[in-house]
Amino acid sequence: MLIKLSWRNIWRNKRRSQIVVISIIVGVVAIILMDTLSMGMIRQMLENQIGSHVGHIQIHRNGFNDNKIIQNYLPDADEVEEVLKSTPEVIAFSERVLTLGLLSSATNSSGVFLVGIHPEEERNITTINGSIVKGNYLSGHKREIVIGEKLAEKLGVELGDKVVAMASALDGTIGSDVFRVVGLYQTLSSEFDKTYIYIPIQNSQKMLDLAGHISEYVFLVENTKEVQDVKLSIKNHLGEKYEVLSYRDLLPTLVMYMDLYKQTIWIFYLIIAIAMVFGIVNTMLMSVFERIQEFGVLMAMGMKNGKLFTMILMEAFFLGVFGTIVGVLIGLIIYFPLTQSGIDFSTFSEGLTAMGSGAIIFPILTFQGFLSALVIVPFVSVIGAIYPAIRTVRLQPVSAIRYV
Repeated sequence: MLIKLSWRNIWRNKRRSQIVVISIIVGVVAIILMDTLSMGMIRQMLENQIGSHVGHIQIHRNGFNDNKIIQNYLPDADEVEEVLKSTPEVIAFSERVLTLGLLSSATNSSGVFLVGIHPEEERNITTINGSIVKGNYLSGHKREIVIGEKLAEKLGVELGDKVVAMASALDGTIGSDVFRVVGLYQTLSSEFDKTYIYIPIQNSQKMLDLAGHISEYVFLVENTKEVQDVKLSIKNHLGEKYEVLSYRDLLPTLVMYMDLYKQTIWIFYLIIAIAMVFGIVNTMLMSVFERIQEFGVLMAMGMKNGKLFTMILMEAFFLGVFGTIVGVLIGLIIYFPLTQSGIDFSTFSEGLTAMGSGAIIFPILTFQGFLSALVIVPFVSVIGAIYPAIRTVRLQPVSAIRYV
């Protein structure tokens, strides 16, 4: 009986109920779009960093990440490779030489991270091969170099031009070599494109007098949820001579952004909830004042205060549930096409590429975001109806019946 009464009471004043439902729908759609866009941007920033260079896990000599000098090469690369080959979760790995250096052209120079790679191995780890916009990826021939398009603009070089790379060698002298630009790449991070250059690993070892030594192994695991477990397992196998770092260790700022966002999004939910509470309180109070005589009759007939209180809360709950269901459906109808096309923020492309997210944001709906949209509004609707319900049960039956 209470359910039927509550549902019928909602639609006795259709215009007022429709206004409340529309406000709830707008709030739910706003929650879904805000959450999915923010999560999409942060996730893109993280995945772009992982795909362009970082990988899931890296292995170095202990202390290399804090002091990236060429002298901190891996003490026993063969031992590391055997451990990686025997770990079933590892789907691909690549060895690198990595050091700070200087890249010079005829007109300019720039500080860079010089990365010596096996082109075929690196192809399975990073997206540099797929990010080539001019020329070709490294073929493995001597003295080839691939640089970012932004760096090429800074140096004033094009495909086929020669550049000179210099870096501190193993014995402390300056190692240098001449390379020919065979490819220009462009990732979603302009800062990355200005900094990282790629050459064949044999050239880097010869230039830096490394005699076959390498700086790091980078690899991917089959399931990203297993990254922490794989990291601990490999670290236990290798011992204290090595540092094994996951992307969470290597990209602490981005990981912090993700964790911080998951906490601060509740502030946005709170703002939406407060706005809804005021609307629902106002609506339910108007509904109560219009039906004071009706409530007086019900109380005079013996309806207990508890049931009357519950009926008011159920009316607000039904409004919240109905608005939430419609809002979620509309939000999903908007969301799914955007997962394919993304939202183009080209107006802010310079800032977004500097952050590493790219100008087109692809929203991501998480289970937490979906659950929040479903639960928050009905809960807030009930909270907003508590005060009008209290006002109702405090009515005196005789006074309520005579109320004009």
